[in-house]
Amino acid sequence: MKTLQIIDHITLWLKNYAKASGMAGFVVGVSGGIDSAVTSTLCARTGLKVLVLNMPIHQASDQVSRSSAHIKWLENTYDNVTGQDMDLTPAFDQIKASFPDPIQDGLTMANTRSRLRMLTLYAFASHHKRLVAGTGNRVEDFGVGFYTKYGDGGVDLSPIADLMKSEVYALGKELGVSRDILNARPTDGLWDDDRTDENQIGATYAELEWAMAHLDLKGRDKEGADESLTPRQKEVLEIFNGFHAANRHKMDPIPVCMIPEGLKR
Repeated sequence: MKTLQIIDHITLWLKNYAKASGMAGFVVGVSGGIDSAVTSTLCARTGLKVLVLNMPIHQASDQVSRSSAHIKWLENTYDNVTGQDMDLTPAFDQIKASFPDPIQDGLTMANTRSRLRMLTLYAFASHHKRLVAGTGNRVEDFGVGFYTKYGDGGVDLSPIADLMKSEVYALGKELGVSRDILNARPTDGLWDDDRTDENQIGATYAELEWAMAHLDLKGRDKEGADESLTPRQKEVLEIFNGFHAANRHKMDPIPVCMIPEGLKR
């Protein structure tokens, strides 16, 4: 993989898109993870104004500290970057308290956290005339759909959505992202416990990347036989296909009910 060339390509793409849209720069939410670290750094490299938001909601201390450290590093490295902390815990608690008890289930409230952050990002983006840069990678966005609809999936553009998770890590190393972030176990940070992405999905990102590559090859080569797969590989394919099917509604465009011309007359 030509890491440096990819970095330059994405940086130029971001810069050209912002200029063509008439926007002044970008707003990025950082979580202490590799995807948001790489995305925010790529945006910073454009030279356009970048606002980086740390938005904890009952967040684990290590996630907050990684986010804060990354923001400080960006501000010290790029003079076009400004960081800001927005503690959304009080707002989240108020929203949760206003919901009826049956709706306060774990998944609903986890998604509510993500949607509250989206609302906050767009408040700042609207005020500063900037674009919200998405932080989803290819495995999340087009593989298992591991993101919140109209939460972290609600963005203006997706600079790393064509990169596998392993490729995002490669860019992170080249960009100088901290070792703490590079070594951190991936998590969406939407739960009160310390569960990771792997805990929730049931497979590692390396396994999910294998599944995507295997299914792509199988689609092009019908001769590929599954008899040679190990029990774990078969299990991973089941996990991948299950998530992909369940989350397909996130990846497909919003369906529009087309009215026959004869009914409009």
